[in-house]
Amino acid sequence: MMRHSACIVLLLLLVFLPALAQGPPAVSQAHAQFLQKLVAAAVERTHHVVRYDSAYVRIPFPNGDVPAETGVCTDEVIRAYRAVGVDLQKEVHEDMVGNFAAYPNQRRWLLAHTDTNIDHRRVPNLMTFFARKGEMLTTSTQDADYAPGDLVTWDLGGNVPHIGIVVDRKSARTGRFLVVHNIGRGPQMEDVLFNWKITGHYRYFGTR
Repeated sequence: MMRHSACIVLLLLLVFLPALAQGPPAVSQAHAQFLQKLVAAAVERTHHVVRYDSAYVRIPFPNGDVPAETGVCTDEVIRAYRAVGVDLQKEVHEDMVGNFAAYPNQRRWLLAHTDTNIDHRRVPNLMTFFARKGEMLTTSTQDADYAPGDLVTWDLGGNVPHIGIVVDRKSARTGRFLVVHNIGRGPQMEDVLFNWKITGHYRYFGTR
């Protein structure tokens, strides 16, 4: 009986341990190249001086942007993607026009229509978009589950959302991949992956 139980335990370990040990899902060569460019664009953003400013600004459409010297956390994601040919302003708007009820605009901000000036600059809208059009990944607290090019969202507390991009540089202290984000001091590359409650983890390669 004991030998039979031991065999069952061994079988379960053989089945489940590989799944527990595996990191982020593998990507194709084309997608890997895209993420490499996205990461380079995100790292490049850390060389810019940006004053944190969450003011509502009217901007062109498509390819609109707030003044280069200002921005919030979402603007760093938007600018990194735009550097590799993906216009999140346009893509979020197009998906929202046909699927407005899927987005939190109405229930969170009491809005009855889209707004190309601000929709793509709101973290909850980006979370919905990436979940719909990209890949939703685990929100674990395991370093190995996060890879360069991944998008991570957090709750800073009090339901205040935040977003950043995981890059290919690692912390000398923890060995963790660093994150490019703007939490108030302009675009920074820091070891903050687990500093706040993770609310979303995505990968997005654009619609091409």
